[in-house]
Amino acid sequence: MRQIITRSISTFAAIAITSLALVPIASARGEHQTRVTATTIQVKGGEFFFKLSAKSIAKPGKVTFVFKNVGHVMHDFKINGKKTPLIQPGKTAKLVVTFTTKKKYNYLCTVPGHAAAGMKGVFTVR
Repeated sequence: MRQIITRSISTFAAIAITSLALVPIASARGEHQTRVTATTIQVKGGEFFFKLSAKSIAKPGKVTFVFKNVGHVMHDFKINGKKTPLIQPGKTAKLVVTFTTKKKYNYLCTVPGHAAAGMKGVFTVR
């Protein structure tokens, strides 16, 4: 009887250890299949310009725009129907946008007169 219990415990331990070893492999496989390429683009804006670290991405996907107001008055950044709040000079805001279509997207500052003064541009999804 003691031998059967010992064998059962050994078998159970072997199964448990094998199962634990397989969990990270299965998780890694799942992460790889659902991974979405994310891009971060630095945006500096001031009177009256925007400077983007990249003006395009190679394919549709998620982009995080990190907008820093380097000007002396409040500004915001708007693209594809999404915009940051108005931010104070020297402050930064993040804007996450998912682009689903290859095309050109206009961006601008929505403060009256700022886009007309030069705070606008075109971002391309190729």
